[in-house]
Amino acid sequence: MELGFLHSCLFFTANRLSRAITRIAEEEFADTGLTPMYGYLIRIVNGEPGITQKRLAELLYITPSTLTRFIDKLEAKHLVERKVHGKTVLVYPTDKGQDMEERIRRASKNFEMRYYELLGKEVARQLSAQMEAASEKLEGT
Repeated sequence: MELGFLHSCLFFTANRLSRAITRIAEEEFADTGLTPMYGYLIRIVNGEPGITQKRLAELLYITPSTLTRFIDKLEAKHLVERKVHGKTVLVYPTDKGQDMEERIRRASKNFEMRYYELLGKEVARQLSAQMEAASEKLEGT
């Protein structure tokens, strides 16, 4: 059976890329004790204290229920806290969460430098831009 179709299939190649880039990101974020997604979530909250859960979910392209689980775990680690204002839930960093900022930024920068080294800076930037544009088209936005 000829399996060449897998190499031209966007579903297959996107998943393959996702696994490879996730592995690299997890290796670079290991020092923080956080997954890359948690690290980026904390960076956003540190940068926008009092951000709504709705906005966080939009920025991270995840469902509100997934975000709630993430925030539950980060609250348990005392890295963020929620405050309810009417029907709106706001997320704030804790002192411990703010103290993680430099380690998270360093992990993020190391991650970026690593894939720049592997792919080339311009190729990585073009690929990211192309993937963003394709995502917007596929999502219907």
